[in-house]
Amino acid sequence: MAVSGCKQIDLLGSVAAGSTEDFDHCCEPCLTTGQRIEAHGFCATCQEYLCKTCHDVHRKTKVLRNHQILQSNDFDKIQTTRKSNNECTEMCQVHKKEIIKFYCPSHHALGCNDCITLGHRTCKVDYIPEKCEGVADWKEFDDVMKKLGEKLKEASEISKKATRSRSNIIDNNKEIIKAISEFRKEINDRIDLMQKDALNNAEEIKSNTNKIIQHVLDTCENMISGIKCLQSSLHASRSTHQDSQLYIGMKKAESTLKSDELFDAEQTLLHTNIHYSFQRNSELETLLRAKMVFGEVVDNSRHEPSKVTKTVDHLIWKENINVKTSSEKANCDISGCAVLNTNKLVLADYLNNKIKLISIENRLVQEEKTLDSNPFDIAVMSQDQFAITMPVKKEIVVMKTDDKLSCIRSIKVGKKCYGIDFNHGRLYVACVYPPSVIVLNTQGDILNDIPLNFLSNYFIPYIAVRKDSKLLYISDRGKKSVLSVSLQGELTATYKHTYLTRPKGMLMLDDGSLLVCCYNDGTIHKVKGDLKHGKIMYKGEDGDLLQSICHSSRYAEIYVGSIGAQLKVLNTQ
Repeated sequence: MAVSGCKQIDLLGSVAAGSTEDFDHCCEPCLTTGQRIEAHGFCATCQEYLCKTCHDVHRKTKVLRNHQILQSNDFDKIQTTRKSNNECTEMCQVHKKEIIKFYCPSHHALGCNDCITLGHRTCKVDYIPEKCEGVADWKEFDDVMKKLGEKLKEASEISKKATRSRSNIIDNNKEIIKAISEFRKEINDRIDLMQKDALNNAEEIKSNTNKIIQHVLDTCENMISGIKCLQSSLHASRSTHQDSQLYIGMKKAESTLKSDELFDAEQTLLHTNIHYSFQRNSELETLLRAKMVFGEVVDNSRHEPSKVTKTVDHLIWKENINVKTSSEKANCDISGCAVLNTNKLVLADYLNNKIKLISIENRLVQEEKTLDSNPFDIAVMSQDQFAITMPVKKEIVVMKTDDKLSCIRSIKVGKKCYGIDFNHGRLYVACVYPPSVIVLNTQGDILNDIPLNFLSNYFIPYIAVRKDSKLLYISDRGKKSVLSVSLQGELTATYKHTYLTRPKGMLMLDDGSLLVCCYNDGTIHKVKGDLKHGKIMYKGEDGDLLQSICHSSRYAEIYVGSIGAQLKVLNTQ
């Protein structure tokens, strides 16, 4: 049910029309119309601060001229005599003639008497005039103000990222135009029209991308303005002892804090393609007179999925998700898991030969697809595409999730392939017989085969790639350790721990550290990128056989796959 205070437009759209400076006291009649004007006097009869205009109206109006007016130099006397005002005055936006007097904690909804009667009869609601007593001194008020400050800082940081991205788009576009112009000099006048088409293509991409970036900037600006307005209103209500209005403002602020707009804006920014280059048509270079396209502007980023954006300092068990379906007789073996940008989890069930799609919000298996072999590990390549290793068939399968799970192509690698990661447009695949890491582009072309001569053939490796792609991390269950390896195949460091027996799945964090699953001991270790230090972040129950791990920054959750019907959900906050 829609009730007053729940709509985002109410929280962000009513930016104060007056001064944005901080005053000790603001005109309260003007605040009701969204204007923030410094107080000039105080009416002891009305118990309201007044600006110069409202002060003069008080002096001139017949019914008001006998009110006791204090001037600004007497404001210190007001605080000792003024009483808190618990009277509700804000009108309900659904029932225009009714006043908001209730709050439903169950639905986080503010409402008038009609709202509560129609939509919250069975709810235990709070009567605001009674509930709001002393609200300015509540810890909840301090928490809201603190979180608003954090949200404001977050919005400012995303806005800065968007500004830098827009600058990069312009610079990138200049390079495209330069490449097109240089190529144009090598061909004759017969391809003028194709050159024009190519330039228009580049310009269209720049224009479309700028629109997306502008949308992110607008979202951040609206959020910044809205938060500042909320902060100002909360400060004003507190200073004027308008407890009812302060309570309502706090609940509006809580709605703003729960909004996903900033997260969605950041995700849009992260997955907006800004790295393009002009790719020459090789046939045109030899056949300048042929009628063919001038070239194409290609995306270099390949919609690379986001990594974990914040460090993880705590891991607390939250709940389990049942991932076993009614058609399965064998137990589940979740050897691989990953979070898609569509707010879904994709799982590799090795024993059941299945790929499963899980709704993070609903905690249910939405879809499953049976493969012709055992899937092992998963790497997300773009918003709706991911790669799966198939060790028995010695291949990688690329799948998508547009409308339903479907296979796009398979890539033969010639070795048993297990762990897989994706970074900067490259797939990194840990293989055995002999042990190595194969590097491929998104089309399946093998770019490098890095030998790992120091490893035994008899191990099942997982892999994680450092953000700059200069170091590879391999979990070696045989040696009970995590290893870091250079792109030349040199062993650079080793991490060991008493409770790190049979390490398996790994998650690369944005601060350069790793989360490592331990199969035998049911522990998750956090290990620094140099592998010199580590600690146990989570200890499961006896019999927990932890295998794979992934993270959702939106929900602040870690998901851990194991042998069994349950996928563990750990809270990172």
